[in-house]
Amino acid sequence: MRKRSWPLIIMAALGFLFLYLPIVVLIVFSFNESKLVTVWGGWSLKWYASLFSNQEIMDAAWVSLKIAVISASLASVLGTMTGFVLSRIPRFRGKTILSGWAMAPLVMPDVITGLSLLLLFVSMGSLFGWPAERGTTTVVIAHTTFCLAYVAVVVQSRLSTLDETLEEAAMDLGAKPSSLFFLITLPLIMPAIVSGWLLSFTLSLDDLVIASFVSGPGNSTLPMVIFSKVRLGITPEVNALATLMIVAVALSVLIALYIMRRQKRVVG
Repeated sequence: MRKRSWPLIIMAALGFLFLYLPIVVLIVFSFNESKLVTVWGGWSLKWYASLFSNQEIMDAAWVSLKIAVISASLASVLGTMTGFVLSRIPRFRGKTILSGWAMAPLVMPDVITGLSLLLLFVSMGSLFGWPAERGTTTVVIAHTTFCLAYVAVVVQSRLSTLDETLEEAAMDLGAKPSSLFFLITLPLIMPAIVSGWLLSFTLSLDDLVIASFVSGPGNSTLPMVIFSKVRLGITPEVNALATLMIVAVALSVLIALYIMRRQKRVVG
């Protein structure tokens, strides 16, 4: 068994190196003294100070965070409603169409989604006068549209594995439909909703293609600013920004693991 496991260990090590070695190199070069990202000039923290003094990046980061929070929250509400309807109502007129509309963003290329939403906003602006210009609102609508599908899938999967006898017992005890949902069903599917929110937040924060189609002047998101800088040449400020984002994600994962282990100890 040990002889057979060596090839698996080697392949796993190569896979982890392929995935994480570029991240380690990026973090190391974020402390580079030189202006050239490929030439090592010594250790320095000046690019972190330069990053926080770069108003363009700070404004783009604030816009991206604001859009991600709003889009993830709206997508969580609408996606939970969609997943609940598709899972708990077995037959109704238009279920197939609703399911197709809800799942279409999962398989639709981002270019097609962004172009179609751009044409929609332009047509609405010419017919109804809204939106008068593309900006934060249009980006939020676009991100909510494709994030909704992910939340619906996660919530629907959780509801399909949920023990319905708990809801039936609550109804036998006289619980109203609204009380049944908010007191029984919602707490049981809350982990799925939180997972959908985090997934939507990540997708919105990471999106470049769709935001490029539906955003307007002065509303560039952080990926758009980074992409524009990459085309003109990467600066160590981008490495510093990526390092801070990696640290934030790592701390979030560690905190989540700590909370999960603590809950398991309490339950055990």
